[in-house]
Amino acid sequence: KPWRELQWGKQEYLQYAQEYKPNREDIKYLRVLLYGPVGAGRSSFINSASNVLRGRMTSPALVCDAVYETHKFIKGRGSSKTFYPLVFNDIMGMEDGTNRGIHPDDIKLALRGHVKEGYKFNPVAPLTQDDPGYNPSPSADDKVHVLVCVMSANSSLIKSSVLEKMKSIRETASDLGIPQMLIMTHIDAACNETWKDLRNVYKSKYLRKKMKDFSSAVGIPMNCIFPVKNYSEEIDLNDDIDALILSALRKMVDFGDDFIERI
Repeated sequence: KPWRELQWGKQEYLQYAQEYKPNREDIKYLRVLLYGPVGAGRSSFINSASNVLRGRMTSPALVCDAVYETHKFIKGRGSSKTFYPLVFNDIMGMEDGTNRGIHPDDIKLALRGHVKEGYKFNPVAPLTQDDPGYNPSPSADDKVHVLVCVMSANSSLIKSSVLEKMKSIRETASDLGIPQMLIMTHIDAACNETWKDLRNVYKSKYLRKKMKDFSSAVGIPMNCIFPVKNYSEEIDLNDDIDALILSALRKMVDFGDDFIERI
């Protein structure tokens, strides 16, 4: 018996994402910021979400996480195409030690909307107010509405210095009232039964324990943690992969929309 129920039909979740629109005139896009250790699968998750929302395999975005870039998802085709009102920002991965990977202060500035599009991150020197990449007067659209930590189920123990960096970022997000989630990737590589059949994900004791371990380590409750499999070797869409990704996207929309209504 699964310990979490999931509707494996994707159509309802997909329609929910397709029909969403922020209920604020000054906010065009619900902005989701992805962060986490190096190699956790943030860029792959962005590309997988693009596949699901567009209903076909898409050419992978050349995600350069050293640069602050907004990833938009195309809606429709040809001359009638627009963009979904849900966007992702990816940043450099977090690494052990100082002067390596993204500086936590840069993430904190991004949360408040102070990082300009195209700014190139520097692990040694975080963004300052004098830098041309600093946005002194961010709009409600520039600010982050959901903070998503991406972790690999197949990873070994997270280094304490990385956890400390993540903790300080989480505390800043909490002070700002920004909702937080965790996406757990590589579930098929971590659990053989899930590799055989993705629908075993919520029957897997190993993956449940991994989620509990992440919950304890990073302080995000179990009901805000979502296991997913990113597209990697597949050349066609898979309904079960889509269902897990859409389940996570729906919660991002719900949490972000609640936050937008409060600010």
